[in-house]
Amino acid sequence: MTVTDSSTRGGSERPSRSSRPVQRSRRRGPTVTEVNLFRYVPGDSPLHRLWPGTKVSSLIGIGIVVSLHPSWAGEGIVLALLALGMVVARIPLGALPRFPRWFWIGVVITAVAPALSGGSPYLHIGASRIGLGGFDEWARFSLLVIVLIGSTALVGWTTRAADLAPALATLATPARLVRAPVDEMVVVVALAIRCMPLLIDELRTLWAARRVRNPPEPDSFRDMVREVQDILVTALVSSTRRAREMADAIDARGGVGSTIRSTPAWRPGEVVVWALSAAVVVGVAIV
Repeated sequence: MTVTDSSTRGGSERPSRSSRPVQRSRRRGPTVTEVNLFRYVPGDSPLHRLWPGTKVSSLIGIGIVVSLHPSWAGEGIVLALLALGMVVARIPLGALPRFPRWFWIGVVITAVAPALSGGSPYLHIGASRIGLGGFDEWARFSLLVIVLIGSTALVGWTTRAADLAPALATLATPARLVRAPVDEMVVVVALAIRCMPLLIDELRTLWAARRVRNPPEPDSFRDMVREVQDILVTALVSSTRRAREMADAIDARGGVGSTIRSTPAWRPGEVVVWALSAAVVVGVAIV
């Protein structure tokens, strides 16, 4: 039996795997940022102490009227009310959603076609005339989306998810007269709201796991689309699995059951919010 060492092999010892330099390509892909739309922000402001049904009904009324009458003046009124609500609720700037760069690039791209469509009003520059009608419609629709999403986010920031289902059950009490499945609808809405942050966290986890694998950078547009498709399919499979687990847990607890209804509160703050919401609805409908 002959024992040999590295000095008798006529060469240097082969470096171990741990000592090899690891070369990884620096790949910067789109990141999934934090989108705090339905996450409760703890606080003791007047908006936090309101009955959830008051906030939900005000949101529904204002959202319907501003969607039916999308004017600059009406959307400005709702935007001012939204800013006032954020100040009263003392919502920190860190709670605002932070979108990635590709989102803003997409917004700019969607504005190009409406800007080229022309139409009244016109901007006169010397002897040329530029129509701003298409861009005006796009900007007004974009502001409407911002107002609706911001109002929904304000309700989510100031309301616990567990308090929404009893409030919705109370608001939907008249639908029981026509034998509508109120309990099932309330449970579906409550689960959808509570699962939205879980879905966002799942997408962030999937994207982080994909970046850890360090896949090659896409060389063409087709490769980029295929990469996004793989992520979406994976997210769909993961969401389906989570939904199945939640359904099994609900069945194990005896099904949906009946939703406990909460009692509306008639404090001075509730009256002020009702009056302010009614004034905003009338103002948006008139202007």
